[in-house]
Amino acid sequence: MMSLADWMTLAGLHLSLSLLAVGGAVTLAPALHLHLVRELAWLSPMQFTQALVLAQAAPGPNVLFIALLGWQVGVGGSGAAPASGTALASGLFGALLSLVAVLLPSSLLALGVTRWIGRHQQHLAVQAFRLGLAPVVIGVLLSTATLLLQGEHGGWPPARPLLLAAGVALLVWRTRLALPWMLAAGALLGASGQL
Repeated sequence: MMSLADWMTLAGLHLSLSLLAVGGAVTLAPALHLHLVRELAWLSPMQFTQALVLAQAAPGPNVLFIALLGWQVGVGGSGAAPASGTALASGLFGALLSLVAVLLPSSLLALGVTRWIGRHQQHLAVQAFRLGLAPVVIGVLLSTATLLLQGEHGGWPPARPLLLAAGVALLVWRTRLALPWMLAAGALLGASGQL
């Protein structure tokens, strides 16, 4: 059963990570994995990966995985059967708590910075800051991709998923092939046991 201290830990974790979401909420995946799976053991590696993949495959903002993780923590920490009213209420509370805690600080900061940059966009420091963020975002996204490729057991993944990831990255970069086709091809490869 989740205690008040557990809920505060969950909120504090999301509040503290909120301002680090440079490039979108998906860039928080490695840090959330470290805390929710490895340190607190509130989620299994498979639960974490499934929430991240499901949210990325669903239409809409990629921040959905934050709500799914909060939902899973709430349901798992309810101490009740997963389909019970208690578990559902706890899951809903976990989803809302996580989502609000991760969105509120970063949204307020983004609003303030956007207004400030709009007034000072001619300054060299502002232009350099914008250009400097690109490698940071790419690095954090690569960290998230590595986390997904490692799978449930960690360590370096086999060569096939690495080659597939490199091929998809190349296709995204150099072609206009629609992402749903690449997702479908990856699903077929996974379902056929080719990965």
